[in-house]
Amino acid sequence: MNLNFNDFQKQDVKFNISKLQKAYKEILKIKDFNGPEGVSNFGAISLTQIPGDPESIKGNKARGVFWTKPNSKGIEVIRDEKIDEGAYSEFIDDYKNTYFKEVYDILSSKYKLGRVRILLKEPRSTLSWHRDPEPRLHIPIITNPGAIMVVDNIAKHLPADGSVWITNNTKYHNAFNGGEEDRIHLVACVLDYKFN
Repeated sequence: MNLNFNDFQKQDVKFNISKLQKAYKEILKIKDFNGPEGVSNFGAISLTQIPGDPESIKGNKARGVFWTKPNSKGIEVIRDEKIDEGAYSEFIDDYKNTYFKEVYDILSSKYKLGRVRILLKEPRSTLSWHRDPEPRLHIPIITNPGAIMVVDNIAKHLPADGSVWITNNTKYHNAFNGGEEDRIHLVACVLDYKFN
C-alpha cells in the first residue's frame, strides 16, 4: 500500500508554543467551549466573526457545513449550514490582547482565512467521518500521543510544538483523541490553498 502523507503539509511558519498555551488559558478565563445545541463531542471558541455580527459564531455556525456517510449504505448526506467563510474577517475584541491576535495577523498575511477557532476534542472522543468544503490550518496547542487525525486512510499525530499544518479536509477524514487529556488545536479554514 502506498501511504500518502501529502494530505498533511507542514508550513514554513512556527509560533511560540508556550505563548500559545498561555493565550489559551487566558481565553478560557473569558469564554468556555460551546457548540451547536444537541451536538456532543464538539467544542469551539471562535476567534473571528463576520464584522459586527456576534450571531455569526453561534449555534450551528460554530461548526459549518460538511458531508458525511452516516450508515452502511455509504450514501453521502449534507449536514449543518453553509457559511460564507470569507466574511469571517473580524478578530473578536475580547481576545485582542492575547497572543492569538499576533498569530492571526501573521497567518492572515500569508493565507486567505475563513473562520478561525480554538477546537476541543475531549479525551476518548472522536469526530464523525466527514469532509469539508476547504482545507484546514492546524496549530496544535495541547495534545497527547493518542490524539490522531486520519485523512483518507492515513493517520498522523500532529505535535504541539508551534508548527503549522494544512490538512486536506476536502477528503474524508476525522480526528480522535484516544488520550486522557484534552486535544486543543487552533483551526482555520484556508480558502486559497491547493493540494498537489
